Amino acid sequence: MAKRPEERVRELREAIRHHEERYYIYNDPEISDEEFDRLLHALERLEADRPDLATPDSPTQRVAGRPVEGFDTVEHVSLMLSLDNVYNEDELKAFDERVRKGAGLGDTPVAYVAEMKIDGLSIALTYEDGRLVGGATRGDGIRGENVTANVRTIRAIPLALRDGPRGRIEVRGEVFLPRASFLRMNREREDAGEPLFANPRNAAAGTMRNLDPALVARRGLAAFIYQLVADRDLASVSHAGTLTTMRAWGLPVESHWRRCDGIDAVVAFCREWADQRQTLTFDTDGVVVKVDDLALRERLGATAKFPRWATAFKFPAQQATTTLLRIDVNVGRTGAVTPYAVLDPVRLAGSTISMATLHNAEDVARKDLREGDRVLIEKGGDVIPKVVKAILPHAAGSEPWQMPSACPVCDSALRRDEDEVVWRCENTSCPARLRRSLEHFAWRSAMNIEGLGSSLVDQLIEQGLVRDFADLYQLKASELEDLVVAPREPRSERARPRKLGKVGRNVVDQIERSKRNDLSRLIYALGIRHVGEKAAATLARQFRTMDRVLAAPVEALQSVSEIGPVVAASVRLFADEPRNRELVERLARAGVNMTSQAPEPSEQPGPLAGKVFVLTGTLASLTREQATEALERLGARVAASVSKKTSYVVAGSDAGTKLDKARQLGIETLDEGAFRKLIIKGSAGL
Repeated sequence: MAKRPEERVRELREAIRHHEERYYIYNDPEISDEEFDRLLHALERLEADRPDLATPDSPTQRVAGRPVEGFDTVEHVSLMLSLDNVYNEDELKAFDERVRKGAGLGDTPVAYVAEMKIDGLSIALTYEDGRLVGGATRGDGIRGENVTANVRTIRAIPLALRDGPRGRIEVRGEVFLPRASFLRMNREREDAGEPLFANPRNAAAGTMRNLDPALVARRGLAAFIYQLVADRDLASVSHAGTLTTMRAWGLPVESHWRRCDGIDAVVAFCREWADQRQTLTFDTDGVVVKVDDLALRERLGATAKFPRWATAFKFPAQQATTTLLRIDVNVGRTGAVTPYAVLDPVRLAGSTISMATLHNAEDVARKDLREGDRVLIEKGGDVIPKVVKAILPHAAGSEPWQMPSACPVCDSALRRDEDEVVWRCENTSCPARLRRSLEHFAWRSAMNIEGLGSSLVDQLIEQGLVRDFADLYQLKASELEDLVVAPREPRSERARPRKLGKVGRNVVDQIERSKRNDLSRLIYALGIRHVGEKAAATLARQFRTMDRVLAAPVEALQSVSEIGPVVAASVRLFADEPRNRELVERLARAGVNMTSQAPEPSEQPGPLAGKVFVLTGTLASLTREQATEALERLGARVAASVSKKTSYVVAGSDAGTKLDKARQLGIETLDEGAFRKLIIKGSAGL
């Protein structure tokens, strides 16, 4: 007997959250990525068929809305203090003496909890009756920025607690980038010619302050929770007990914490992890030491800056010297050509280092790095190896390094804009660019080719089946069925290389389906530098065909609203490369749609031109994207936050603080019925 949709939705949500915990919190997955994705897609389909079953705490609602214009400021329920630091064992023991003296304990040992110090961004999360309703950065400790939309994208953070307390509570922790995510993100920034993040702390802070939740979701942030702030007694008497309780609620609590009876046990813990920290999947720069007894904490109190009951023991920085054997260059997806150092292998921070980043040609020149030099290296944030400086004098007979004039892979001439430091290969079909370009081409917001992931892309390139985007449309199901694909980052040791089989046929079906995509998706998928989703949609809507886009002079491109000189010049540069034109022609011959399916832009302003709308809550009959599209089609602008410039606030079910702010400012609010009437009236031209 088929289950009712309500029952199936509940089962799917429980299963998805269970597997999110196994993977993101316990690091012990029970199913493959593909099986997890099937569960999530099944839930998405059910909620699409039954919008009344969609709720704000559903796993499908982690990423919602469009980029915001800025962050509101929120006040913390209590001060978020910083931690004082100690740098050696003597200073750690001096901290213990201050604690015992302040508590009047004499020589009686104090119980502490020692935790890994996560190198990330402090965060405060608010739960109301077990549901996540807010997330804020530390800010100045009194007020922080409201980053709720970004927090919801972090899969380690539950949208609803398991058997959590009623009422309103706040938990605090650290948002960070796991090492794998940090390395991947810096590779992407290097490819794009953007400056690299120096360490995970900067990376997490930069990501959380990004105004686009969808981009935040792609970067792979994680989180650990270590403190509970409640407005009522939850019967906890110790920090160890609180950590255990929070983990039982489904919150991500870092598992290596230890209750230590006395400072000697704390010292032993710090020594142990100074050696073992490289075995962790995240970056840590020390150990946080906290008094376990919560009542004792109250007696000890805090200074104006730091709690007296906690401190941070910092691990010493690690550097090494070695020989710079040669300087090579790497070509990324966007064509950015960046130098890197090939080193005489040396042990550093628990691993053998044989390569290090050099950022760009100007960085090499500024440091005057030469092949054969002895150099000082360090791990930025204990993750990214980098060359700090050359140890003079230079190697005998050495000469300053020069960036090559041609791409080392396809031999196309390298170019550099006058206002940039990055050299680029403009050949889209360059093999070095191909792998990452194909991943972008298949991405959900581009051509949306489900199943064409990194492992399959690697095999297609290695087997010589795909040399550019157009080759994808020549693939046959029979070619992919027997293709063996190994997972790039297996979720468990049980993962093994496998034949694609039916999955291969499904990928070919997805490729065929992608031919019908709107022109805007194709423009974005081509990876034209500086052309994001919005610019691609604008170009497609304005010029209507790919031929017209590629034929448009810079002046015509730049005359389009929201297309500036940088984007216009980039599109023209792409179109002027003969191999890019040939690629587009082959895509067209393969049957890929080259026309816009969006309504033609009107010469007249829409009936809602000049109006600013803010959407809050859940609409039963429309998704947030559909409501936004309807408003923009009528000339309105949709903003993320309420201000004095807001014309209307559309309030669905479970409307949040935006509705309260609208009422405070006297801004007109519309329920779903009134909003639909306004849209219908505007569409009729009334």
